[in-house]
Amino acid sequence: MSTLLLTRSAVARLLSLPDCIAAVERAFALHGSGQAAPPAVAAVHVTDGGFHIKAGVLAVNGREYFAAKTNGNFPANRARHQLPTIQGSITLCDATNGAPLALMDSIEITVLRTAAATAVAAKYLAPHGATRAAIIGCGVQGRAQLRALMHVCQLREVAAYDVVSTAAAAFANELSAELGLAVIATSSIAQAAAAAQIIVTCTTSRRAFLAPEHVATGSFIAAVGADNEDKQELEPALMAGAHVVTDVTAQCAAFGDLHHAIAAGALTANQVHAELGQIVCGKRSGRTSADETFIFDSTGMALQDVGAAAVVYEAAQRSGNERTVELSA
Repeated sequence: MSTLLLTRSAVARLLSLPDCIAAVERAFALHGSGQAAPPAVAAVHVTDGGFHIKAGVLAVNGREYFAAKTNGNFPANRARHQLPTIQGSITLCDATNGAPLALMDSIEITVLRTAAATAVAAKYLAPHGATRAAIIGCGVQGRAQLRALMHVCQLREVAAYDVVSTAAAAFANELSAELGLAVIATSSIAQAAAAAQIIVTCTTSRRAFLAPEHVATGSFIAAVGADNEDKQELEPALMAGAHVVTDVTAQCAAFGDLHHAIAAGALTANQVHAELGQIVCGKRSGRTSADETFIFDSTGMALQDVGAAAVVYEAAQRSGNERTVELSA
């Protein structure tokens, strides 16, 4: 049996952001309704970084897929080695017989499915008619986050902040032209968040920087950066004063911003409002009033990867133009 080999450029060509958002929303719905087995995660720490493996099984278009993603995460890579912070691969298999269907680069899927999860969360949790957003962290993920939000919100003004001021300026110039809206680089987190109804934090910070005084009542915050127990973006007091929605509560309690709130005694896992999948499938309520502040603690659910990888594989099958290899030869 042939296995598809898909580079990052091939994945980008085969997976559009709208299709990824739809796949991720469906994955959350199946997870929330109990129609998908709980995903698994493992982590290994090494000097200056670490590796994590996320795996799960999901039915897509009537076929059962298994995917395992192995990602290396090394925050100093760009400065030291001119390499991406995150690198890795996804192995997609037929879940009924174990056949390896595809081996694909993980960077593009990780970037898009992370942004897609924020878009899904914003659809259910952001203030109705929100037009003002703040992006804190102006790298590759920050760009994807804003592009994804534009598919579910009618944004008009965006404030951008990065610890590297030139990165925020470049982000503002690029996205203003691309999206046709006012994107303005700011000099502080407080300035960026001041008028925002939607705030996205997508940094590699190891210390909380977003506090209650930065956030207006009724806002929606997507905390994306804390993907291991050493990273933190939100003050525990901010978590305690909001409705917290997780992608996977047990996972967030282990290494998301929820992990730090629990350690600080500000919140317990039992006080989490819901998992996003429960809201998507209708088991729990989303936003019901304008004065509710919601936080989406996004640590990355393996079923997002399975759903997105399956979309890529099926698109590649339809095109018939991608490279294959006989792994068992």
